[in-house]
Amino acid sequence: MEKRFKSLSLFEFHERFPDEESCVKYLASLKWQDGYQCKKCGHGHYCQGIEKYDRQCTKCRRLESPKSGTLFHRCKFPLLKAFYIVYYVSTSKSGISSPELSRKLELRQKTCWLFKQKVMRAMSSSGNHPMDGKVDVDETYVGGQDEKAVGRNEGKKQIMVVAVERKGKGVSRIYGRVVDTAARKHLKRFMMDHIAPGAAVRTDRWSGYRGLESEFPKLVREKSEKKGKNFPQLHRTVMLFKAWLRGIHHSVIHLQPYIDEYTYRFNRHKMKEGIFENLIKRMVEKPPYPYKEFYLSYA
Repeated sequence: MEKRFKSLSLFEFHERFPDEESCVKYLASLKWQDGYQCKKCGHGHYCQGIEKYDRQCTKCRRLESPKSGTLFHRCKFPLLKAFYIVYYVSTSKSGISSPELSRKLELRQKTCWLFKQKVMRAMSSSGNHPMDGKVDVDETYVGGQDEKAVGRNEGKKQIMVVAVERKGKGVSRIYGRVVDTAARKHLKRFMMDHIAPGAAVRTDRWSGYRGLESEFPKLVREKSEKKGKNFPQLHRTVMLFKAWLRGIHHSVIHLQPYIDEYTYRFNRHKMKEGIFENLIKRMVEKPPYPYKEFYLSYA
């Protein structure tokens, strides 16, 4: 799977962000690129706050830093190291684990793992670019062998539904989602979120896809041949994702963020904008994600 996304070299990155101030300045330029407006009173004029790139409303005196209201909010370690984490996660084609980030950046492994969760949150799909053209959909199990799992009972495994947009003999885009079951309601929601109604959709004959022709008029349900020979692009994509996952994450817990990470990089292999710059921008636009909220979401 060749990747051709535009990215900074490590030397270029170090040259562009040599210190903490350069990172804070860059965040400020992104956050207020369309002008300043106080989030409390809506006033459009400011003066410098306590720190150099802070902004303070001249009307209500509300103070705001470049990190506040973003996924960098209350970052407890140097912003420069946070930028390095974003850089490594966005540009490492095979992914990078939190232990490896810990070794590279001299941070605790747990610190790297938790902040990487925030980075992957920014990688989640916006849902604004549904697939069109030829689209294949299937569901698969992710996880190790489970002797108690029978048929479509996933046991300790997770069920993942996958869609690929075919282009020639290759794949131009992919999306994936963890679902509770392979029931029609879950498959339908995923497909409506990521596939345009006019797309030429192919699925197998699993009952969960029955009746979806009302939402996708061009949907065709084909009998799946041995080893998925009639869905080669889809099965190759699933195989590559599972191989990637085994090398970076050895559990089905917290699986969705890893799906988001993989599909984010894959879907941007021809993006004109730098992938690091795109991800930083998305992190600035996303609201804060406190670690307390993260633990509650996976309780």
